[in-house]
Amino acid sequence: MLSGLIRPAVLGAVWQLLIFATLCVLHAPAAADGPRGVVVIITDDQGYGDLSCHGNPVLRTPNLDGLHAESVRLTDYHVAPTCSPTRAALLTGRYPNRTGVWHTIGGRNLLPPEERTLDQRFADAGYDTAMFGKWHLGDSYPFRPSDRGFGHVFRHTAGGIGHMPDPWDNSYFDGVYLRNGDAVRTTGFCTDVWFDAATDFVRRAVAGDKKFFVYLATNAAHGPFHAPPEAVEPFAQYEVRLANFYGMLANIDENVGRFIACLDDLGIADDTLLIFTTDNGTVLGQRVFNAGMRGNKGSPYDGGHRVPFFVRWPEAGIDGGRDVDLLSAHIDVSPTLIELCDLDSAGPPHDGVSLASHLRGERIDEPVERILITDSQRLETPVRFRQSATMSSRWRLVDGVELYDIRTDPGQQADVAESRPDVVARLRGAYDAWWDSLAESFADATYYPVGRVSGERTELTAHDARNDGRFLWSQGHVRTARPDAVGTTWRIDVRTAGHYRIELRRWPRETAAPITGTVPLGPPVPGQEPYRSIAAKPLPITRAGIAVAGQGLSRPVSGVDTAAAFDVDLDSGPTDIRAAFFTGDGTEYGVYYLSVARR
Repeated sequence: MLSGLIRPAVLGAVWQLLIFATLCVLHAPAAADGPRGVVVIITDDQGYGDLSCHGNPVLRTPNLDGLHAESVRLTDYHVAPTCSPTRAALLTGRYPNRTGVWHTIGGRNLLPPEERTLDQRFADAGYDTAMFGKWHLGDSYPFRPSDRGFGHVFRHTAGGIGHMPDPWDNSYFDGVYLRNGDAVRTTGFCTDVWFDAATDFVRRAVAGDKKFFVYLATNAAHGPFHAPPEAVEPFAQYEVRLANFYGMLANIDENVGRFIACLDDLGIADDTLLIFTTDNGTVLGQRVFNAGMRGNKGSPYDGGHRVPFFVRWPEAGIDGGRDVDLLSAHIDVSPTLIELCDLDSAGPPHDGVSLASHLRGERIDEPVERILITDSQRLETPVRFRQSATMSSRWRLVDGVELYDIRTDPGQQADVAESRPDVVARLRGAYDAWWDSLAESFADATYYPVGRVSGERTELTAHDARNDGRFLWSQGHVRTARPDAVGTTWRIDVRTAGHYRIELRRWPRETAAPITGTVPLGPPVPGQEPYRSIAAKPLPITRAGIAVAGQGLSRPVSGVDTAAAFDVDLDSGPTDIRAAFFTGDGTEYGVYYLSVARR
């Protein structure tokens, strides 16, 4: 009788324990299955010293300081000295030179489709994925973010607002940006627009009970330097460019604070893996404070490529304000997130390593000596040791010849190469092995596919044409008829043999301006003079010509022609298009806009 009474009670207790255990599993921290959300915030041209938590005496960044205090910080984290290469490395886990992205223009900023990016991995894992702001890895199929793994895209084109592929006369204020391929007019300052859109995306994902991955890449604080006047006012003592640079950074800080507050309001801050970093060293901040480092954007010295990296994910124990002093780099981000978020690792082999154990604070053996390399190859074909830093935790070999002991000389003022030839030889050997492993990628060319579908028009600009290392990117260059456009060549891959129309333009299609004419000035905006305030230069063009697939063609240009059109037959396969305008005396001018369509 007694045993019969006890048995149901015991079974009931066991059943309650099972239910409780199941509920605990359902509501346990998501670390084992990846976080609820992953957010990568990467700003443009903001250096290590452009934060008050790193000692800046002028700029106040209270919200980023707060994130710094709650995060695990990589204090010896390095990127490329310029924009596109860093983004390629961060998204792929591979050296940017290996991916073919070692420049910011000239077609050497195009990330090949065979590279597998973080957004693809998160999309495959069931995350809603979105990117906001600056992509800078290609603006036509198959290089756009929407051609990879991003389900939602809201961005400007090229490397910055007002660059050549962007909607004409675009601005940091009330700009026209691309939402999933459609041009939309916005209201307000660009950084506010990106963060507001990202916040809305996160709210929708949470409302739909979806995991999310957000890649939020501001174009600020890249020039031209514009910022809301209220953000600039505290820096009025500086000249307009530096004052607006700091205003842009202060505005970023304000937006980071609002974004983190949104995560808190939604109750997901502890289960969101949040990264803050930048793409290269400061572009102007070294004039005031550079955290004791030498060099700035573009430099092989630490000031060009050592940048902030904060990561916070409390539910996985990645928090608390800890420093990780291990030498690390952009190539480590992808393998680290793959491990932390349990993503599929298939794809081209990584050059980076996972830092997950370091971020979690687990005890692991340190490598004997890790060697990392970064460089700035702003050329058509890379040059050995050019603008390079070969780095260990102690040493920096600059350009293959200068050696600095970073422990005793963090400002890199005393070259000790003569006294330490053994270190120079060891680091040069590591660089040579790295260089040799990249030789195949240096020979590869990236082509824009054309003619996939009859009538589909591929729009190209001189921004992405080969130009023998000359710098050509902005709408200001179009307005002034910058001569660097002369001799530009576009690489295309003809997908279907047939009859094609190639159109050459001085001005973008939407202006309907004649080749020989000009365009009006655009309205001013706060801060530095925008590209649209530069007077347009008329050109006395009389002829246009192209060379493509062994064919040389020319035609007259009248004063009312908005484009010079050529109809050609093309075989399938890769080929080049060289295009030019000519005056009556034979002076050559460049073509800034070119389109190709199969008829």
